[in-house]
Amino acid sequence: MISRRILTGFATPLIISVLGASCASAPTRAPTAKVAPAMETVAVASVNADAADDPAIWAAPAGARARFAGREVDGFVLGTDKKAGLYAYALDGSVLQFLPDGLLNNVDLRADVMVDGRPQVLIGASDRGRMGVALYLFDPASTDPANAIRPWGLIKSDLGEPYGFCLGRRGDVVSAVLVGKDGQVRQYRITDDAGAPKGVEERRFAVGSQSEGCVVDDVAGKLYVGEEAKGVWTYGFDPAAGNAREQLAPMDKSLLVADVEGTTLMRDGAASYVIVSSQGDSAFAVWRVDGPAPAYAGRFEVVAANGVDAISGTDGLDAWSGPIGAYPEGLLVIQDDENEGRAQNFKFVDWREVKRALRL
Repeated sequence: MISRRILTGFATPLIISVLGASCASAPTRAPTAKVAPAMETVAVASVNADAADDPAIWAAPAGARARFAGREVDGFVLGTDKKAGLYAYALDGSVLQFLPDGLLNNVDLRADVMVDGRPQVLIGASDRGRMGVALYLFDPASTDPANAIRPWGLIKSDLGEPYGFCLGRRGDVVSAVLVGKDGQVRQYRITDDAGAPKGVEERRFAVGSQSEGCVVDDVAGKLYVGEEAKGVWTYGFDPAAGNAREQLAPMDKSLLVADVEGTTLMRDGAASYVIVSSQGDSAFAVWRVDGPAPAYAGRFEVVAANGVDAISGTDGLDAWSGPIGAYPEGLLVIQDDENEGRAQNFKFVDWREVKRALRL
């Protein structure tokens, strides 16, 4: 209820509206822990633009290293510049390779995908220029000093604007999930057709409105999709699941503040966590999802520390579960919108810092 009080004694009466107790109050931001970043990458080349968007992480098998552009590496981080192409960063944040392939938005990868009889790292990205899924390969066992990521091909799509993207695996089948900006989704089975990629549509469905971030839990057979103004949905990854879904989390302006953006999965022993970018308040919400029902685990934000600025307005993020480089329990890589006057880049966060802050 709103009451109106008139104060006299002024040249013009003042009318003050007083909110009554029955008026609904604004949602309160949930408690948010502070986490320090470990380091950051070189900025993307596209300046004065919303350019850096989404990362993906790969680590060499335990005890092994890979040749990449004349260096031996323990792993690498991919990052899209959605105005220009795809970066590959070393784990020290330096640039290993840049592929000038244009309007690549979201990126993901899966290791040990057989192509030409050899296990490869399969990389895919939503391509808003060529209207489909751009595919790449990296050979982790190559002895060629010039070994690097190489283009493999394109899966064309009928989506109006390819936007979100993630890869997933069911047994030996690897599938690409392409999310259109309007919330239309296409899922394609990827096969090696005499050395060239072939995409076979497995299903299509509509989320409902603008959507982007997605991640597949290969073990549980689940697909998580972020609907930017509504929240996060859980679908079955098997095409037979159709469009059946449950809501993992609504857009409640407490745990999630619009837009819902990047979505990733972290495994920590027997536990699995979905981590979601709450872009509207530059925070990240976490749910444990390996039990009979999802359980909210907390929120965190990444503050300035260790010579690295704070993370704000994140689009995409990715998680590596387990040891990688200097991170013995896992690594988060997170896109940063405002990089202290420089072009956008990606920040590294030690998973142990998040565990400590949220008491996981």
